[in-house]
Formats: sequence, C-alpha cells, structure tokens
Amino acid sequence: MKSVLLPALAGLLLIPFVSAAANSTETFATDPLQDGWAVFGDSNLFQWDSTNQNLQVTWDSSQSNSYCCRPLGTVLARDDDFRIELDWQLNDVQITGFGFQIAFGLLNLENATRTNFLRGTGVDSPNLVEFDFFPDAGFGPTLWPLFADTNSVFNFNGSSDYAIFAPALAEWYHVVMTYSASNQTMVTTLTNAAQTSGVAIVDTLSGSFTDFRVDAFSISSYNDTDSGGSVLGHGVVDNVSVTVPPPPIQELSGAFSNNVWQAAFIGRSNWVYTLERFEGLQSWNAVSEPAAGDGSSLVLQDTNPPASQALYRVRANRP
Repeated sequence: MKSVLLPALAGLLLIPFVSAAANSTETFATDPLQDGWAVFGDSNLFQWDSTNQNLQVTWDSSQSNSYCCRPLGTVLARDDDFRIELDWQLNDVQITGFGFQIAFGLLNLENATRTNFLRGTGVDSPNLVEFDFFPDAGFGPTLWPLFADTNSVFNFNGSSDYAIFAPALAEWYHVVMTYSASNQTMVTTLTNAAQTSGVAIVDTLSGSFTDFRVDAFSISSYNDTDSGGSVLGHGVVDNVSVTVPPPPIQELSGAFSNNVWQAAFIGRSNWVYTLERFEGLQSWNAVSEPAAGDGSSLVLQDTNPPASQALYRVRANRP
C-alpha cells in the first residue's frame, strides 16, 4: 500500500512525481540508518564502517531473523521490471549439518518481521526475491536466486535455477539481478572484481508459480529453526543499487470543482486507488469507490466534502 497526502485548502496543490523508473543507490558514504535504512532484529549483525564506507555484515543463523533493509517506496510483483546490483565480499563462513544460506534481496517487510516467518522450514517464508549462497554441506557450494510466492511456494524448474559455485573468500564480487516481466525471467550474474571468474543463472517463473509482493531491499540473516543446519559468516556489502518501476501515483493534483473535491493523477495498471478523507483521531475513511488503474488519468471525487478544510489522501493498493 502507498498513500499520498493531499490537503484540500483554498488553492490548488500539485505534488509532482518522476515518471521514469526510480533508481535508489547506496554507497554507504554516510550512516545508512540516517538515510532511510532500518534494522530489525539483532542490530549487532550490521555495522557501518565509516572508514571504508561500506556495511560490515554478520550472517548468524543462531540469532533471530535480522534485516538491514530499505523500503522500495512501492510494491513489486511478477508483472514489474526491476534490477538489483551490489558489491559483495565474503570473508569467512562456517556451517553445521545441512548448512544454511547467506542472503540478500527483496522481501515483504510485514511478512518477514512476523514471529512465524521461518526461512528454514521451506514452507513459512512468503514473498521473497533473493540471492542465496549455500556453502558446501556435501552437495557442492550453491548460488540460488530464489523466488517464493505469497503462499511460501518456491519457484523451481530444475538444476538450471541454481549454479554450483563458491565465491573466493575475501574477494569482491559484483552481483546483478535483472528481472524482465515480459518473459517472467530473472538473469543473475556474479563476477569477481578482476572479471576473471563468475557465473550466470537464468531463472524463469514456472506456470505453477503464483505471484509475489515485495516492498523492501534487505540484507538478511535468517534464523535456522527447523532447517537441520546453521551458518556463521562475515562479509561486506557495498554500492547497492535498486531500480524499480515509476511510483504508482504520478502527476497528482487536487482542487474543488462545482463544490466537489477531486484528486486527479496518473495511475498504473494492476493497482487499485481510493480517495480517503481524514476524520480525526488518526481515522481515514474512504470517500470514493475503488478505481483500477490502467496507465491513464484517474479522477477520484468526494461528492460530500465538509464545509471547512479537510485533509485527503489517495491510497494505492496492490491486490
């Protein structure tokens, strides 16, 4: 869900939005917690290195689910194009039993912060699009770009979905994950800084895979409950870049027309919009019927506005 506030005052208020794809880049030149990032779980697992201007990360599956994450400002699904890039260095890693994963990528923050979100069971972690590295536990070191749908079902087409590859310890790698909605395919590449080694993985969503809803980029240290293994690794993340589609609400304006307050904007397909009015005590009530976006102009009206000023918002939901 995304909302945009729009006061209904005596004049016309315009709130512009960028119409092109939105790109968010983090170089860690400053403390990420002062730049829109947040930590959930064990904050000791994520330390900003002000000298080297990067993020020192501990993946410790003995701890609770922990995330250093930044909201996307939108909700992505299988019909959206997006791209993730970052630099990653793994300095050391230890596993027990069947092992466990080093992870980063996209998740649904509401889902991932619930107490019943368990990555290790394979059936209790909905809405993920992430890069996983599984150190060798007897089956070979595995890189697996993973999709999990809203029902926690993993996308799987066979051995082409992953690669047997071990990144060299203490060596920098550049990771790129590019998803194209037109062919429902994600191409993931991992290349070392010297461009002398790497791997490419092509992962297409299967016909039985439903859909996902993700709204944040996260460097994720998962708890290993019921996984049959564990992982403890230390590394560094730097130069994170996430490119997503335009915001769901663009070129928003609001004004009275014949004593009817109306909000006009450009909506996007696969989003549903409602005009809401603030009623006090943090209560927002819908004053228009839900309207589906189709990439063109939408007008939502409050046909019975109050006599005095009021505060409106447009709520955008991803069904």
